[in-house]
Amino acid sequence: MVNDVEIGVIGGSGFYSLIEHAEEIQLATPYGPPSDSVTLGRIGDRSVAFIPRHGRGHVHPPHRIPYRANLWALRSLGVRQVLAPSAVGSLRPELGPGALVIPDQLVDRTTGRAQTYYDAGGAVHVSFADPYCPRGRATAVAKARETGWDTVDGGTLVVIEGPRFSTRAESRWFTQAGWSIIGMTGHPEAVLARELALCYTSLCLVTDHDAGVEAGEGVTHEEVLAFFAANSERMRSLVSEVVEALTLERACPCGSALDGIKLPFDLP
Repeated sequence: MVNDVEIGVIGGSGFYSLIEHAEEIQLATPYGPPSDSVTLGRIGDRSVAFIPRHGRGHVHPPHRIPYRANLWALRSLGVRQVLAPSAVGSLRPELGPGALVIPDQLVDRTTGRAQTYYDAGGAVHVSFADPYCPRGRATAVAKARETGWDTVDGGTLVVIEGPRFSTRAESRWFTQAGWSIIGMTGHPEAVLARELALCYTSLCLVTDHDAGVEAGEGVTHEEVLAFFAANSERMRSLVSEVVEALTLERACPCGSALDGIKLPFDLP
C-alpha cells in the first residue's frame, strides 16, 4: 500500500480531476469508501493524492459526502497537508463572482452530519479556534496574488446543511452577522482534518452573490457549476502552484493538535 504521499487535494463542485497520467486506486476505510477512487501522481516533485469531493459526475450531495472516509483515506496514504478548493456564494456586495477567498474562520450551521471520529471510546476534544493551517493559508494567498487573482486574505465561511440554498432572510442574517462567504462542504471537512492532525487549507472561489445580497431569482445549482467549470483550469493551475510551493516541514500548530490526548484507537 502506498503510504508516502505528501499532499492531498479534495476537489469541489466542477473540480473532478487534477493529475494527468496518474494511478487510480480503490481504498476501504472504517467509515466506508471515499467519494470516488483516489488518484495518485506527482505535481512537480511533490507526490499528490486527489479525491473529487462529490465524486465524478457530482453524485454525492453535500449532506451525503463521506467526509470521514475521505480524510481517513488521505491520512492512510501518508498525507499530512490538504488543500480544499470549493465553490462558494458571496455574502458581500463588494465580493463578486471570480474573487478568491482564503478564509481564516468558519461557522457551522449544519444539522445532521457525522462530524467527529471520536464518538465512542472516550472523550477527545481538539482545539478548533483557528480552523485552517496558517502556513497553508499564507502560501495560497501569496501564490494566488502572484498570478494576479483578486484574492481576499481571511474571512468567515458559513457552512449550511444543504442541499437547498438559503432563503433571502437567512442570507441577510448571515450578512448581518459579519460573515463573508457561504458554502455547503467546508464542515465537517475542516474539523475532521484537525482531528487527524492534518494541515487543512480552503481555497474558495466565489461563483455568485447569495440570495439576500442582490435582487433576482436567487442562486441555482446550474449557475454555480457552470461558473466553476469556466474557472476550473485557473483553479487547477493555482492548486498545482500551491502544491509545489508548500514546504514539507510543518512549522504550524496543526501537527500537534493531538499532543497529550489519549486516543481511543490508533490513527493510520
